[in-house]
Amino acid sequence: MSEDEKKTVRIEDRHDRWRFTCPRGHRSWEPTNHHFWCSKCASVEGVDGVFNELLDRRSGDLLQRDEVRLLTPVGPYDRDLDRTGGPA
Repeated sequence: MSEDEKKTVRIEDRHDRWRFTCPRGHRSWEPTNHHFWCSKCASVEGVDGVFNELLDRRSGDLLQRDEVRLLTPVGPYDRDLDRTGGPA
């Protein structure tokens, strides 16, 4: 999937945090290099905080990790840092 086809999610934008949630509807998720993690889900006994899809509450679609382009205030969130040893 090309970068142009991916859905852009601004990680620190409050509107995007309301729109894009963990599959259970929480906004307390964070990206990791290969998946997502939700602190609210992780605080529930017997529930794993790790997940692979963001819920787009506007469309109802579940977006796989590789279907989204995550942006931070300083630029794209680089999920390949662990393989490259740092930003390019």
